Amino acid sequence: MKERSGSRAAVDERYAQWKSLVPVLYDWFANHNLVWPSLSCRWGPQFEKATYKNRQRLYLSEQTDGSVPNTLVIANCEVVKPRVAAAEHISQFNEEARSPFVKKYKTIVHPGEVNRIRELPQNSKIIATHTDSPDVLIWDVEAQPNRHAVLGASESRPDLILTGHKENAEFALAMCPAEPYVLSGGKDKSVVLWSIQDHISALGDSSSSPGASGSKQSAKTANEKESPKVDPRGIFHGHDSTVEDVQFCPSSAQEFCSVGDDACLILWDARTGTGPAVKVEKAHSGDVHCVDWNPLDVNYILTGSADNSVRMWDRRNLASGGAGSPVHKFEGHKAAVLCVQWSPDRASVFGSSAEDGFLNVWDHEKVGKKRNSNVPSGLFFQHAGHRDKIVDFHWNSSDPWTIVSVSDDGESTGGGGTLQIWRMSDLIYRPEDKVLTELENFKAHLASCAPRN
Repeated sequence: MKERSGSRAAVDERYAQWKSLVPVLYDWFANHNLVWPSLSCRWGPQFEKATYKNRQRLYLSEQTDGSVPNTLVIANCEVVKPRVAAAEHISQFNEEARSPFVKKYKTIVHPGEVNRIRELPQNSKIIATHTDSPDVLIWDVEAQPNRHAVLGASESRPDLILTGHKENAEFALAMCPAEPYVLSGGKDKSVVLWSIQDHISALGDSSSSPGASGSKQSAKTANEKESPKVDPRGIFHGHDSTVEDVQFCPSSAQEFCSVGDDACLILWDARTGTGPAVKVEKAHSGDVHCVDWNPLDVNYILTGSADNSVRMWDRRNLASGGAGSPVHKFEGHKAAVLCVQWSPDRASVFGSSAEDGFLNVWDHEKVGKKRNSNVPSGLFFQHAGHRDKIVDFHWNSSDPWTIVSVSDDGESTGGGGTLQIWRMSDLIYRPEDKVLTELENFKAHLASCAPRN
C-alpha cells in the first residue's frame, strides 16, 4: 500500500508539472470528467462550421457497474479552431468537472458493455461496436432513438448484427476506408470479414431501423423485431491465440492485417484464400495489442505490444516465418502499449498510448536526428494529461492535429475516466525554419511596441 501511495504521489507530481506547462505546450485543451469509464473514443462527422469553432459528433461509451445500463453515447463537441483560444483560458479547467465543450446528444442502451467503437469512413454516422459476445453490432446513430438509461430499461436494437465468430470477439474491430466492409478478430483465433453493402440502403432509412421507435408501445414492438443478421464473406485462420486488433489496407477491402496474443503480425489477402499471405512469427517479445496501417503511405504498418514498444514494418520487406525485422523500434513507454494510430495529416507522424498514462507522438523521419540523448529516438511530443492508462485515442481527420484521448481511471481514483481533447502548439510540429521566422517577426513586433524613452 505504501508503494502504491508513493507511485500515486509521483503521478500527482508529474501531473502538476504538466498542468503548469499547458499554456506553452497546447494551442487548445479541454478536460471532460467521465462518471463511468469509456474504453473507446472516436470522432464522428463534423456538422457545423463557425468563425472560431466547429461542431462535431463524438462517440463514447459508459461502462457501468450494473446499477444503470451500459450505454453508447453520441456527444456534440465544440472544437475550437487553431490559434483562437487564449493561453490563460486553456489552463483553467477543473479535473472533476464536465467540459463545456462536450454535451451529450443521444444515448443508446447497449446490449452489454462497449469494448470498442469504430466508424465507417465513408459515412461516419454508421458505427460498429464490440461487446463481450461473438457478434459485431452495427448502428445508424442518427436513426436510433434517444434512450433514457435507467435500471430495467430495454436494450436498444442494433441495425445489423454481423455473425460468424465461434467465441467472444471483444476488441479487434475495423471498418474499411475503400468499401463498406467490416473486419473483426476474437478469442476463436480467427479474423472475420463482412460486407454491409447490401444493407447500406436500409441503414440510411430511419423507418427501417429495428430500434427506431418513439412511444412505449412502438418501443415494445421494436424490441420484438429481430435485427437483421449478416453472414461473413470470409473467415481467416492463422493465429494461435486471441486476435487483439485488425486493420484494413487503406486502399483495398481485400487486404488487411491482424495481431494477437501469439506475438504474430499477419497480412491477409482475401483474393488468394483464407490462410495468411505473410506471417511474422515473433513481431514482438510479448502479446501484440494494436496495429495500424498508414493511410498516406500503404507500405508502413505499426504494431504496439505488452513489451512496451512500438514497431514499424515495411510490408515490402516482410517474409513469413521466424523473427520479423521492423524498420524501427520506438521505445519510450514504460508499460504495455494499448493503441497506435498514424496521423491523417502527415505520413511520417503517429501516436501511441499506453498503460503508463502517456500518449506519445512520434515522427519516424526524425529517427537518427535526435539532439537530446535522454529523449527516445523519433519522439517529439508527450501528452501527460492523463493520470491512468490511456485505453484509446483518435486523431481528428476534420481537424488533423486535434486528438481525443480517454483514460480508464479505475485504478487511480476508484472509478470513472477522463476524456481529453487537445491540440499541441503548431510551433512544435511546423518546419523549424518557418517557426524561427515567425518568432523573429514576433520579436521585431514586440520591439516596435515597446515604449520609447
